[in-house]
Amino acid sequence: MSIQWFPGHMTSARKKAAETMAMTDVVIEVLDARIPEASSNPMIRELRLFRQRPCLKLLNKADLADPVATRAWLDFFNAQPGVKAVALSCKKPGDVARVPGLCQALAPHRTDGTKPLRIMIMGIPNVGKSTLMNALLKRRVAAVGDEPAVTKSQQTFDLGSHMTVTDTPGLMWPKIEHDSDGFMLAASHAIGRNAVIDEEVAAFLGDVLVERYPDLVARRYGIAPERMEELDGVGVVEIVAARRGCRLKGGALDLEKAAQIFLTDYRSGVLGRISLETPESRRAMLETDRGLTPPAGTPPSA
Repeated sequence: MSIQWFPGHMTSARKKAAETMAMTDVVIEVLDARIPEASSNPMIRELRLFRQRPCLKLLNKADLADPVATRAWLDFFNAQPGVKAVALSCKKPGDVARVPGLCQALAPHRTDGTKPLRIMIMGIPNVGKSTLMNALLKRRVAAVGDEPAVTKSQQTFDLGSHMTVTDTPGLMWPKIEHDSDGFMLAASHAIGRNAVIDEEVAAFLGDVLVERYPDLVARRYGIAPERMEELDGVGVVEIVAARRGCRLKGGALDLEKAAQIFLTDYRSGVLGRISLETPESRRAMLETDRGLTPPAGTPPSA
C-alpha cells in the first residue's frame, strides 16, 4: 500500500507560507526526532533555499527517540550550511527557552534592535509546532490536538520587544516519493487515519522493531527473546492481540484493535526510546528505492 495524504487546505497554506517566507529572517523547522528525514517536508527546504533563509531544525520528541540515532542526525544536519540542529522536547520549558537565542545566532544582522527578528515555525502535521508556539509565548494561543492538521491558518505574535514568531499550518507535500516514508509518517501519527490502514502500518512498524529493537518488543509483550528471531511484523501484531485479549465475536483475533494498541504504545513511548531511521538506514533506503548508490556525502534527502 502506498500512503498519500494532502488535504485541500494545504495548497493555500503553502502559498501563504511562501509569501510569509519573504518577510522572515529565520525558519524553525520542527521535525519528529524519531523520523527526522521522513518528517522533513521537501517543499519547506525549497522555499527557504529560494529565499536564502537560515534554518533551525528542532528534533522534537527527542525524549521518545533513540539517543544514539538522534546524535547521528544532529551531526548530519549541523554539517549543512545555514543550518543549526538541536534535539529537545517542546513540552519542556527549559528546552524551549533556548530557542530564541538559537534563532538570534542565525540572524546576527538583527542584533542591533532596529528591526525585530522575524521567526517562522514550519513543519509537517502533528510534530509539535503549536506546542512550541504556546511554550515560547508562555500561554495557549495555538490549538493542540492528538490528530494531524489541527492548525489551519497562520498566527503571528510578538515574542518580546524585538522578536516576532509566526506559527503555520502543518504542510505535507503532494506526493510521498518513498513508500517507507509514508509508513513511518503514519506510524508516528503525522498522517490522518482516513488515509491509512492501521493493520498495515502496524505490520510495517513491527518489521522495523523486530529488526532493530527486538528486546523492547519482547519485554513489552512478554515474548521469549529467542522467539523474536522467528517473528515478522504481522506476527508481532498477532501476539499483541493475543496478549491484550483483542478478540472478535466468535473468538478470532481482532487485528485492527491490536494494531491500534501497538501503534499507541510506540507513539506514547511506552515501548521505549525508538528511532525508525538513521542517516545510514536512510541512505540504504535510497539506494534500494532508486537502484543506485549516491555519491559519498550525498544528503539523505537529495
